[in-house]
Amino acid sequence: MKLATKYQGEIEISQDQVIHFSSGIPGFPEEKEFVLLPFLEDMPYFILQSVLTTELAFVVVDPYPFFPEYQYKLTEAQVESLKIEKQEDVGTFVILTLKEPFADSTANLKGPLVINVEEKLGKQLILNDSTYETKHLLFNSLKEEESKC
Repeated sequence: MKLATKYQGEIEISQDQVIHFSSGIPGFPEEKEFVLLPFLEDMPYFILQSVLTTELAFVVVDPYPFFPEYQYKLTEAQVESLKIEKQEDVGTFVILTLKEPFADSTANLKGPLVINVEEKLGKQLILNDSTYETKHLLFNSLKEEESKC
């Protein structure tokens, strides 16, 4: 099927690429279907593009290369609703806020996106009982790691 996207124009996707968020995403409860698209070739960034709304697209990234100590815990109900059977089926992404200069961009570690890549089911968690924030400097963590070496 054809999909009009915010950043990549009109593209062809298949139905099996669609990820279902049964509760939508906080702030966008009516947005229940998204596709995960590569953003830049050979880069770790992706676009979580709404199937319903062309202008709704989030730049996301796997947090672990930037925040190796990052962790969260799923409840039994969340594991069940996402139909997770193996840890390998789980993809974790965080939404970025892009800034100018790019080095000032931030990651929302308080609201990770958890996706069962096998079942194409997703949920955005809200980590209320954590020290994570919605605006962690993305590249500050890499600089800190490099300075430890």
